[in-house]
Amino acid sequence: MKISERLARIKPSATLAVNAKAQELRASGREIISLAVGQPDFGTPAHVREAAKAALDEGFTRYTPVPGIPELREAVAGYYAKFYGAKATGDNAIISNGGKQVLYNLLMALVNPGDEVLIPSPYWVSYPAMVQLAEGVSVYVPTTAEQGYLATLDALEAARTEKTRVLILNSPSNPTGCCYTQAQLEAIAAWARDNGVFIIADEVYDRLVYAPFEPVSLAKTWEAHPETIAIVGALSKSFCMTGWRVGYALAHEELTKAMSKIQGQSTSNINSITQKAALAALRGSWDIVEEMKQAFVRRRDLAYDVIANGWGAPCPKPDGAFYLFPVLDQFYTADAPDSAAMCTKILEQAGVALVPGSAFGDDKCIRFSYAVADETLQEALDKVGKVLTGK
Repeated sequence: MKISERLARIKPSATLAVNAKAQELRASGREIISLAVGQPDFGTPAHVREAAKAALDEGFTRYTPVPGIPELREAVAGYYAKFYGAKATGDNAIISNGGKQVLYNLLMALVNPGDEVLIPSPYWVSYPAMVQLAEGVSVYVPTTAEQGYLATLDALEAARTEKTRVLILNSPSNPTGCCYTQAQLEAIAAWARDNGVFIIADEVYDRLVYAPFEPVSLAKTWEAHPETIAIVGALSKSFCMTGWRVGYALAHEELTKAMSKIQGQSTSNINSITQKAALAALRGSWDIVEEMKQAFVRRRDLAYDVIANGWGAPCPKPDGAFYLFPVLDQFYTADAPDSAAMCTKILEQAGVALVPGSAFGDDKCIRFSYAVADETLQEALDKVGKVLTGK
């Protein structure tokens, strides 16, 4: 048997690989704390779970339209109207198996072989692999901790060529937690329009931002220029529905049709029960988001104080999501000379799972998720600190 060359060039997801290693160690009897996976420690809200139970009891277990049931697509459009004042219809929405499939569908629909896709670095681990599967070419746009890991217009222009077709713009960012302002987003969108560059706006963490920062989106800009932008969202983080696998896109009707064609030949519709749960989430109370935000701000501040002040590591203070991405190369040693080796050392010696910055395009850094209980986070930081600083 011969596996395709296409797959031979693709690396496994680093975050899932780290989590799998942590689970193996747990199974062997080790006590492991994972700060590797971006998964809130809160439960899915009761009204969402009840909607799923009701759907099951009512026998809502058959195929649905590929892009999602009409009322859920309308609810996605309503979400962007409610929070961002953007007018859309259900035809502008498609429901997929998590934000990851939305991104994959978009790249498959937009990228031709050899097309270049701009990716500000650091970046979410799966962007380059998805571009590669679409036979595109990833072009990384450098950013620095000093500039909050945000891409500038000058850097974008320096990376652009006649082959540039798409820009993936992630805010709030995974792995850094940094956010663009509304003015910055709109300036980048104007640059992209002027240069014929399509924007995929990954806004999966859009509701998880912390005061004084306010939630922002390219949704209103999309309304004015729907042929130039697609927006990606999901309920995995905001409603603690990681395992339910529900994401969505807001896009031009022709693009949602193209994505539906791809989805129809791969997964067809997403789980019918999940769709009813997602409908309840979008139409019901958002109290869970405010509850999580209070906890995440507290945990962010706790972890930031230890990392930036206690360890003295350069680290922008994030305005959203639930990650810190400190520069830790000053702690690398002969037996742990890079981020992957250091993460292995920390896992083996401290029993704490982290994700190496190399997976996100910056080997000087390591990603910490603070989506765990306060006491667990403090214990993990204490253990990591002993490995890094000896204290």
